[in-house]
Amino acid sequence: MATSTDRHPLFIPLVLVGGLIFGFGLGYSHMARPEVVLNFLQFEDFGLLFVMFGGAAVTGIVFFVMPRVLDRAPLTGDPFERRLKSFDRNVLIGGAIFGVGWGLSGICPGAAYGWWRSRATDGVDPSPTGAD
Repeated sequence: MATSTDRHPLFIPLVLVGGLIFGFGLGYSHMARPEVVLNFLQFEDFGLLFVMFGGAAVTGIVFFVMPRVLDRAPLTGDPFERRLKSFDRNVLIGGAIFGVGWGLSGICPGAAYGWWRSRATDGVDPSPTGAD
């Protein structure tokens, strides 16, 4: 596994751009709104299912096609290879915490941060005891 000193100089900027695209997609699809996610979890609105399927389909196609078309990643020059991570206790605990938190709050942690920041910049107290 590559350490931070082994990584290509474009690694961090590419991760930031990917995060911005992901965040824009969450906002555009209204998946950063807790009520939309709660409606999905209560089997009332299946929009999130289409968003997840769309992301999985694009990722699957890219993961299948790109290594056959190119031998290296176009921006970083790193070889395409599978990264295997073992399924251990930390993965299980982290997934459980994420799932329970998402189920209880109705919003995933990344989207929650974006929602919280947008509320703070709108002049609304984003804390649980706020006026809203």
